[in-house]
Amino acid sequence: MEDRPHQRKGSISNAHVGAEFEKFAMEFFRARSIPLVKNYPLKIGISDKKKKHCFDLGSDTPQIIVECKSHKWTAGGKVPSAKMTTWNEAMLYFHLAPKEYRKIFFTLHDKRNGKGETLVSYYKRTYSHLIPENVEFFEYDQETGDIYKE
Repeated sequence: MEDRPHQRKGSISNAHVGAEFEKFAMEFFRARSIPLVKNYPLKIGISDKKKKHCFDLGSDTPQIIVECKSHKWTAGGKVPSAKMTTWNEAMLYFHLAPKEYRKIFFTLHDKRNGKGETLVSYYKRTYSHLIPENVEFFEYDQETGDIYKE
């Protein structure tokens, strides 16, 4: 097997990891009677300028949009800075989405070096100025199966 330093260990590809995580999130909400569809299209934008953006998951009834990120700390416990850029982008999309939509950021519950600060806690502490007020954070702990809502 070739050396792929940015590949999640034990996975076929990072795309597969993301797709499986979205599938898990979809099932989580379905079990709570919230049916969602993949690649949910919604027109977003500033003022009257709107363009279609596909959120990872979403629904018209109830009006909900979900962005899923299965990111982890780096193997050395460092911040995955490129991944934080995609989190910032998701916050911008939430900000531009219609206000009546419930906005959920669904992530892995990953602690630095297995016992330190979670990636979500780090993000909220460091990038709080970019997070819209009404965004809900759900963290899935793969080890315990628990979901934490912050």
